[in-house]
Parts: sequence; C-alpha cells; structure tokens
Amino acid sequence: MADRGLPVRFGWFLVPEAADPPGLLAEARLAERAGFDLIGIQDHPYQRRYLDTFSLLGALATATEQVGLFPDVASLPLRHPAMLAKAAASLDLLSGGRFELGLGAGAFWDAIAAMGGPRRAPAEAVEAIEEAIGLLRLLWSDQRSVRFQGRHYQVAGVRPGPAHPIGIWVGAYGPRMLGLVGRLADGWVPSSSYMPPERLAGAQARIDDAAAEAGRDPAAIRRLYNVSGRVGPGGGGFLDGPAGQWVDQLLPLVVEAGMDTFVLWPSESPASQLERFAAEVAPALRQAVAAHRGPG
Repeated sequence: MADRGLPVRFGWFLVPEAADPPGLLAEARLAERAGFDLIGIQDHPYQRRYLDTFSLLGALATATEQVGLFPDVASLPLRHPAMLAKAAASLDLLSGGRFELGLGAGAFWDAIAAMGGPRRAPAEAVEAIEEAIGLLRLLWSDQRSVRFQGRHYQVAGVRPGPAHPIGIWVGAYGPRMLGLVGRLADGWVPSSSYMPPERLAGAQARIDDAAAEAGRDPAAIRRLYNVSGRVGPGGGGFLDGPAGQWVDQLLPLVVEAGMDTFVLWPSESPASQLERFAAEVAPALRQAVAAHRGPG
C-alpha cells in the first residue's frame, strides 16, 4: 500500500483507570484542545482497575465537542453484536456523529472465560467476527425487521434502531483476520507491540489483495496504528527520543507503508507527553509528509 495522500491524523490512547474518573474527562478535553483527532479506549471488561469502556465513551461523548471517539478495540466475545449495534449507534448520536466502532475477535481467553464469555479457537474467532460484522450492518440498516441465523449469533425479528451507519475498524494480525479486514472492514487497527513496522508491508499486501478480490477499493480502508513511546531526550529505540527521531521513524510509515493515523499510548507521564507530542511531533510530521508529497 503506497501513500494514498490522505491527511495524517493523530489519536490519543486514553487508559480507562477507574481511580480518577474526573481526571479521565480532563485528559480527554486536554487532548481535544491540543488538536488530537481521535481518542481510543481499550476494552478489557475483566480488568478490575478499569472503567467499562462503553460507559466511559458515553461520558466522553458529552464532555467533548469535536474529537472522534472509538473503542480500541471492543472485545466481541463479551459484547453481543446486537447490543454493540445499539450502543454504537447511541454513542454516535450522543456525540454528534463522532463515533466509530473498533472491533476485535478476542484475546486473553482465560479472562474472557472467567466472565462467562466463550473460549474460541482461532478459526472460530474469525468466523464469529465475520458474523458479527454482517449482523451489525443489518442492525444499522433501515430494514423494518432483522432475522439472522449464524453459528455464533442469532436474532429473530429485531427491529433496527436508531439506524446510523458507523465505520467498523478491526484489530487484526493473522492472515485470516487480515483477509477479513480487506473483505469487510472500514479500517485496520494494529498495535506496534504486536505488529512491528517491518511487518506492516506484508500485512498491508494481504489486506489489499483481499479487498481487490472482493471487488472493493483498498484505498477506502483506513489504516490506523497504535504506537507506544516517549518524546524526549536520550532513548534511541523505536519512538523513544526527541521529536526529530519520531518524525524520521513515522514518515516512512505514511509515505511507504500507507498508514494514515497514529494513536499514541505514551510510555510515561501522559499529560506532559500529550502536550509534547501535540506541539513537537504532530506538526513536524505533517510538514514532513507535505514536503515529501510536494505540490499537488
């Protein structure tokens, strides 16, 4: 996937720590004021120290005005797609159209099973998320009634509503999941800790090939990248160093690997890292991308 010329966007990975709910709202407002385009929130309902992701997203929908919101990514095994459809459409309306649905097939299966969720083998997890995407689309449609009979999910005469189409961004790493992104999803959301930069090209090719085989335009699929790091002196590893190093390491991910959005999870001091990234990295990277692309 070559550079598609899209504007580079930036997201903030807000950790839903339950110890300080007002602090989370303040952090989200700070990210919005700093110019971040998105706020993503991980979804681990079994983590006792975390707030429920969708409850927090509801609070953020009314506490912010412009920044986009999404679960990064929703744990499908613990969230039935019929309820996900209702929650996502409601959040999109409450936020004035700023919500997208990040969706994952599942991880940490022991913890999921401890909460009563299913323990799925890899092939079953792919099958389940494919069913879920189809059901979500139906439940956001203008059909009077929806019936769906799958192996993992069934509904019998559900009336959709509120009908509100929303983008589905899938977290994916293996070949089958990457193929599913190409065939069915509106976006891809990997994390650098599981999908390092050197693996992006192969994964992008798998997505593009699957999209083309399905008659879809690969360029219509958003490419987001969760990245963890620190802006500051010293360091020297991937995304650990001064702003110039960040620009040097992120630029090829835009113009060569085809990523269009970076969601930052800082490795230290969120408040100061948020401000440094927004002031030093984001504008410099946008300027470097514009210079690389040239006029027009």
